[in-house]
Amino acid sequence: MSDSPKEKTSKRFACLIVEDDAAFAALAESVVRSEGGEPVLCPNLATAREASAARHFDLVLLDNHLPDGKGYAFFAQLARRQPDAPIVLITGAPDLGEAVALTRNGLFDYLTKPVALDALTDCLRRARLRMDAKPGAEVGPEWFGESAAMKDVVQQLRQAARHPATTVLITGETGTGKDVAARILHLLSHPDGKAPFVPVNCAAMPSDMFEAELFGAEKGAYTGADRKRPGLAASTANGTLFLDEIAEVPLNLQAKLLRLLESREFRPLGGAETQPFTGRFVAATNKVLGDEVHAGRFREDLLYRLDVFTVELPPLRDRREDIPGLAELLLGNLCARYDRTKLLIRPEDLAALGAHEFPGNVRELRNILERSLLRTDGETHWLSLDLNRLRRSGAAAAVSAAFTEAKSSAAPPPDRQLNLMEAQEYQLIRQTLDECRGGIRRAAAKLGISPQALLRRLEKWPELRPPSQE
Repeated sequence: MSDSPKEKTSKRFACLIVEDDAAFAALAESVVRSEGGEPVLCPNLATAREASAARHFDLVLLDNHLPDGKGYAFFAQLARRQPDAPIVLITGAPDLGEAVALTRNGLFDYLTKPVALDALTDCLRRARLRMDAKPGAEVGPEWFGESAAMKDVVQQLRQAARHPATTVLITGETGTGKDVAARILHLLSHPDGKAPFVPVNCAAMPSDMFEAELFGAEKGAYTGADRKRPGLAASTANGTLFLDEIAEVPLNLQAKLLRLLESREFRPLGGAETQPFTGRFVAATNKVLGDEVHAGRFREDLLYRLDVFTVELPPLRDRREDIPGLAELLLGNLCARYDRTKLLIRPEDLAALGAHEFPGNVRELRNILERSLLRTDGETHWLSLDLNRLRRSGAAAAVSAAFTEAKSSAAPPPDRQLNLMEAQEYQLIRQTLDECRGGIRRAAAKLGISPQALLRRLEKWPELRPPSQE
């Protein structure tokens, strides 16, 4: 049920691709288009300078090794010309020291060739999150929803942002958006967009390289260490170091994290001197760390240091009133990604989504919508929602059937001259208000929308407004 004719889809973005490798350039162009962008390809620095001087770009993919020079040497000039654009450096010969130096100066990400399709897609999606959240932008319902629970989460993030040195622990089930919350906290803490956000997936990092990657290493500290390598902690500078899935950090390395938190300093692997840590430490986990402590897999003293300011993200099933808005926003973004006309979700399908338990939370909702979009005929304006998984709970099918039955009654008066979508909406609202005896909150919950959204519809059709409201 659409709240208003206003589109919530993120606008198309212009992406400058500076790349001389034809195969990777074709891949990058394809991914940019699939994510709703307009790619502009430049095979060398000369044409890239002309392009960046002539127009604004929202995102830049910059190869480091080009026929007429190094990409990193062009980075500073590019950052001045396109100050709001996330810049991603891509190279076939990685240099961690170079990456750290550029990250300190605002580099968004650093990818090493060969770049996997999933890694490039994930990078672009994170960049879009940064683009959509311009410095000073309001953080509100478009990110999480209109429920009281998520408004409280946003308020907690705002409160934490006022104390940039405070350690923050973000908890919640898989798929609730802990990484999004961490990035929003970072943007609220650094509205000018200049401080680096350094994400670390603890579950994906090899345990034997964890210390060197996080704290850096001196030359000769381990086999193959032929040069001094700064670590991610150093690259954080005054920004945010985000350790996702922190429960997966090996037990023998947790003591080093504890030292980082307690003394705000660290020692590179093989080094004799400590270095200061000047950023904010944010961690996230989908596990109950107290249980991990009792099982002997997590240090109790580290838990105490982490549990200073905790933000818990509620599961989607506990805030069902957010599902319609999230579904509309996610579907809009998916339609832009696949270059499809904005599709509508039938009211009975919204009701079915609202009845589902969503064990995978927002990530599962997005997956269902994406799968449904791909199987929807290109000529229709309605999404063909894939109810197969939803019907496992039984509730979704029952709700969908009830809404289908409701369509047969409560038709609008002829003088209304409503189109098909409006007539369907009118019927459902009248039927539901009758069943709920005029109760606005109960009717809105059954329709799968917020009470405010229902009241806006009643302003359009005042004859449906009940004599007394809750």
